[in-house]
Amino acid sequence: MSQASLGPLGQVRIGERAARTLTAELQRHPGPKTALIVGAGPDSLVLGEALDALQPDDQLTIVGGDQAAALRAYIASLDTEIAEACTVVQTPTEASPAEIVIVAEPVVGAAEDARLTVESLTKLVAEGGILVLAVVAVPGVAGGAADELDRRSAQFGVGTDLVLLNTPPVRVHKLRFSEADATVAAGLAPAFRTSSVPLTSTMHIDSNGVAAAGIALGLAAALRTIRPKSKAWLLPALAAAPVAAFFRDPHRHIPADPAAVVAASDGKVLSVERLYDERFADEEFLRIAVFLSVLDVHVNRSPVAGKVVDYFVEDGGYAAAMKPEAEHNVAAYTVLEDALGHGKVV
Repeated sequence: MSQASLGPLGQVRIGERAARTLTAELQRHPGPKTALIVGAGPDSLVLGEALDALQPDDQLTIVGGDQAAALRAYIASLDTEIAEACTVVQTPTEASPAEIVIVAEPVVGAAEDARLTVESLTKLVAEGGILVLAVVAVPGVAGGAADELDRRSAQFGVGTDLVLLNTPPVRVHKLRFSEADATVAAGLAPAFRTSSVPLTSTMHIDSNGVAAAGIALGLAAALRTIRPKSKAWLLPALAAAPVAAFFRDPHRHIPADPAAVVAASDGKVLSVERLYDERFADEEFLRIAVFLSVLDVHVNRSPVAGKVVDYFVEDGGYAAAMKPEAEHNVAAYTVLEDALGHGKVV
């Protein structure tokens, strides 16, 4: 496993799941693309995932530091096609800006160290590109670095993933410092999400469901221990499966038509109407209102490929969703710019 020093507390390790999370943007981009990895050695799992993600015409630069010579020898031993796509340099100053910049080791230490790391790497992120880095997610272990990266994520973050199956757990931040081109989204594959736990090839469950089911089973075990003659433990035990099922995340087949607008959620269509809403744009919108019952899948998906241009939460009431009064309920809105230039989708 890839490691970084954490002083007297031991080692921070980047395992397979964390490595896949760090390279998720590289894996989902069809290319051609440019990528830059900082701090990876020949045995780095992050480097291995990045090499597996390379497509024809991709270019990968590796900043090796003291391991530059060993990296060059390792890259030279790979297939010619992969070796020709890779360039090994010793310092970041020798590298050119790239669309995807990945820090292969967790950022640890003081807040000032983390700030300097981010600022130095920002110069290597191409226009519209992304910087991906990890920090230890255990309070008090990462030092001020965790607080600094949380602050940066609040300013420039476009995604954060918590990887619990790592030693210790890490939080992966994705930072973007300039506007992305919405048309790029049309070619992206679905993102790898650490919160989606696979059950079968076609069915996943959100990690919240795993936690909820675990709590229910734990309560059942506790009740059976405390009151062995009582059948009360059966209630939480039987509730575990349906509680977990509420958080199911099934695989969906995306239509081949790039102009298709897919359903954002499962449920019953309550209304289809055209309306104007000055909060989003001075144009007519087609609104499809869908009611999700407790039996429906509650994972929402983006109806189109595009770029998030706005997100806000509006205060309101708490009327039942199937009633007209629900029009004025508390609501969160995500506004997308369609990758094909067809306008905004809310």
